Amino acid sequence: MRMLLNQDIHSLPVLDDKRLVWADRLDSIGRGTLRYGLVALMLLWGASKFTTLEAEGIRPLVEHSPLLSWLYPVFGVQGGSEVIGVIEMSAALLICTRRWKPALAAIGSLLACGTFLITLSFLATTPGIWDPSNPFGGFIMKDLILFGAAVYSSAEALRAWASVPARVHR
Repeated sequence: MRMLLNQDIHSLPVLDDKRLVWADRLDSIGRGTLRYGLVALMLLWGASKFTTLEAEGIRPLVEHSPLLSWLYPVFGVQGGSEVIGVIEMSAALLICTRRWKPALAAIGSLLACGTFLITLSFLATTPGIWDPSNPFGGFIMKDLILFGAAVYSSAEALRAWASVPARVHR
């Protein structure tokens, strides 16, 4: 124990500064790719909900979902699809505010988390989704990774918000 307490700091291994610089660059690229890749996909998928093709395409998923099936009696198939699209695009736009309003970006990322969790719930609520001939099962599994990206984006934005001086929060 005494040896550990008296150990000369200079004898400890020093990390190469170049490796740390590259690690920081890669970290920054990874964060940006996760965040804005998520934004791009959510904008694309949200906008597609305004097309008849997509509205009919998600119909088997939505009509069997205990969380979303109420949309059809209230808004119809196309209207229900558009409500989902507005939510997805709103989440994407909120995530884009990260540089200026990290709290809003955290909210957008949490909203995205919710959309991905609901989409993943289709794996339990849609009849025949696990059938090898059903295209939905494998397609929906990508939302597990997107959920992880949204969780990371939310945590990072919350961390950024927490580091903003208190006077700026007002």
